[in-house]
Amino acid sequence: MKNFKILWVIICVLLLLLIAIMYKFIQGSVAVSDDERVAVVLSKDERNLILGEMRNFLVSTQKISEAITNDDMELVAALAKSAGMEAEKNTPGSLLAKIPLPMKTLGFATRKGFDQISADAVKLRIPIHSRRQLDRLLNNCIACHASFKIVAEETGQ
Repeated sequence: MKNFKILWVIICVLLLLLIAIMYKFIQGSVAVSDDERVAVVLSKDERNLILGEMRNFLVSTQKISEAITNDDMELVAALAKSAGMEAEKNTPGSLLAKIPLPMKTLGFATRKGFDQISADAVKLRIPIHSRRQLDRLLNNCIACHASFKIVAEETGQ
């Protein structure tokens, strides 16, 4: 009987731990913001990584747009693929734990959108289709920037 009680205590502790981890995964590392956006609090290096990824999205978008204009669908596919989910493999798991779920959802949808642009550029080879996909994808960027801002955590030094 004593072992049964110990087992229930262990199960309850593990359940509480799981709930805490899930809450942290959904909530992320956020703080009160001075504007209407959610402030995502990251280390200086993590912040620089995310801002670099955002710049890469912008550069990829411009280059894809130019390739569409030049009717170079092979280049569209290659550029879009480089900004897709394959690029996500370099993101540390510790960083993903700090990003709130709605921001992660937008980020993954953006990467998957680039993958879809790449696949359709190869398969369909219709520039206006790729242009429309890119236009829709930019709405993810707008939504993310309207909803979130990245701030560096204070080191207390």
